[in-house]
Amino acid sequence: MRHSLPLAPQFYVTAPQPCPYLEGKIERKLFTALQGDHAVALNNALSHQGFRRSQNVLYRPSCADCAACMSARIRVADFKPKRSQKRISRKNAYLRREATSPWATEAQYELFRTYLAARHATGGMADMDVFEFASMVEETPVRSRVVEYYSPCQNGTVNDELAAVCLTDVLEDGLSMVYSFFEPELEKNSLGTYMILDHIEIAREAGLPYVYLGYWVPGSPKMSYKANFDALEIYHSGEWQSLNDPDNFEVDVTQADNVPIPEQVAAISLPDMLNRK
Repeated sequence: MRHSLPLAPQFYVTAPQPCPYLEGKIERKLFTALQGDHAVALNNALSHQGFRRSQNVLYRPSCADCAACMSARIRVADFKPKRSQKRISRKNAYLRREATSPWATEAQYELFRTYLAARHATGGMADMDVFEFASMVEETPVRSRVVEYYSPCQNGTVNDELAAVCLTDVLEDGLSMVYSFFEPELEKNSLGTYMILDHIEIAREAGLPYVYLGYWVPGSPKMSYKANFDALEIYHSGEWQSLNDPDNFEVDVTQADNVPIPEQVAAISLPDMLNRK
């Protein structure tokens, strides 16, 4: 007997656990599997509604008592770099960009481990081994690229040195920066900011209107850098809104919409070929 996957995606909720961004908060996520012939369409549709991809899963925060996490994206056509960001671009102009298929390498993993040890030694990825890293990079049912940045060879080395990496999804309306890491010794180069600036240029050259940055979380120092970018939008209260004044943006982190999960799921807009109706 032949079995097939259900056409309409099934949504689930994770068990509550401590929030990695706001102390004392408990996080919970709404998620669905990203698989089958319509994975690309589903990824596009749900990315427009504040979801993010992690391997073959799409997820969105659905916390019971907090609504601080908001998906953020940059409007490429309206973006104007600040003087400090122009300096960062000039400072890193020597780097060579190379976009490849989503294939994990030993050099990537070594840089990843170095980055975690220096920046996120106690984070959720700290214990990730080489096989889990390979899964993070390679298990993608959508159009993904690994964007690598190399510094010219020096000190007698034969090959250019890997300085930074970004796992990037190509959506129908933009680039989604899934995960990035860089050489901690180059921290003064602001490589995290530089990769965002470079992705804005990649999107501009490709005619894509947005660069998706992941979640912005007011009150979280880990996520504050995203508010430094011009032409930023956040997905808040079910729609994309311009974030014109991040410093004075107020969100009540003590209250969530408290919409029951079945109602949240029913409100999700699916691609026509996956529509439940």
